[in-house]
Amino acid sequence: MFRKISVYSGLLIIAFGILLVSILRTASVKYDFTSETVEKVQVLGDTNITKVNYDLPYQGRIMPDSPLWPLKALRDKIWLFITTNSSRRAELDLLFADKRLASAKILFEKDKPELAFTTLSKAEKYLEEAMLQENENRKKGMDTSQFLERLARASLKHFEVMEGIMTIAPEDAKPKIVEAQSYAKKVFESSRDALNEKGITPPENPFAW
Repeated sequence: MFRKISVYSGLLIIAFGILLVSILRTASVKYDFTSETVEKVQVLGDTNITKVNYDLPYQGRIMPDSPLWPLKALRDKIWLFITTNSSRRAELDLLFADKRLASAKILFEKDKPELAFTTLSKAEKYLEEAMLQENENRKKGMDTSQFLERLARASLKHFEVMEGIMTIAPEDAKPKIVEAQSYAKKVFESSRDALNEKGITPPENPFAW
């Protein structure tokens, strides 16, 4: 009897996992970009793009093109949900933003522009969430100075990486990437203004905006 219950429980868990993966896949926005027929000879990092002093974290072995990715994405959502420390939530939002940006860069290099842009757009949404969480924390009287400096620098890095992505992305994807860059701009401007209000010099913006 106990063995039957264990078997049925295991099957239910597997079935639930498959259903969850299917739901997450179908719920994601799909993009369709024209593949380039010209060989890409430019490599990200080899162009004359301004370098921002901010290191992106390792994106992990499980990438968005892995069948296990939906489970990893779900893990991130659960991780955020169970995190009650609001400062830690902001840090997690930024971590997930940076990791997805790194993943998007690799996917563009692997000539998977549709999946790459989906990942990029999620990166910028997480970046925005980090900004919103910081705003809430600051309103509660928490000292967010160090995080603001990091967030400002991260937003500039996001803009820089997207500038590099523009050199290898399909032409019809570039307007969407420009739209994604607006998130990085907004986050930097918000962080810069907050730092100025605190009397702290924000990171220098090396870009022409």
